[in-house]
Amino acid sequence: MTGFRFPVGRLPDEALLSGLATGDPELAVIFVRRFQQRVFGVAMAVTGDQQLAEDIAQQTFERAWRHAQIYDPRRGSVTTWLTTIAHNLAVDAVRARRTEPMAPEDLDPLLEAVTETPERWALADEASTQLRAALGRLPREQARALMMAGIYGMTAQQVADAEQIPLGTAKTRIRTAMARLRTALTAPEGGGDDR
Repeated sequence: MTGFRFPVGRLPDEALLSGLATGDPELAVIFVRRFQQRVFGVAMAVTGDQQLAEDIAQQTFERAWRHAQIYDPRRGSVTTWLTTIAHNLAVDAVRARRTEPMAPEDLDPLLEAVTETPERWALADEASTQLRAALGRLPREQARALMMAGIYGMTAQQVADAEQIPLGTAKTRIRTAMARLRTALTAPEGGGDDR
């Protein structure tokens, strides 16, 4: 490991993938740690089943190890390549599990999972990083209220009940958090006024 210019944890994705291909155990562990949340997230988004998503994540890393030598950086980043593998395995797993006809209300989530490709997720990565940073700057109670309403689909009344606060307070927290996020995400970079 002394021949690397970078600290091992900061190696470029392509170098880690090459280390995975050669069977270097240290680089393999770093590779998996770097990508495990993203790979699991893709599998979970498609399958909606934690156990199945964990199995798919493991299969993804096994396939990456077996096929690392065919990775072509001209066709996309390591992240895109890896999430494409996870996405395809997850879609195949969902299809294999479907032995009975699907209810019409179950078609939309599956259609979304098939059309929301890893390539689109990779392009949205910068926006999601900005969103996470903006959420992190919100006061905790506003961030919680916004997450419950926006991510979990809870009504303001459900947020109020869960947080044990008045309905008006829940609505104010959600509305204020949305306004702060909108301002943070639409402000030009470096153009903010610190007064």
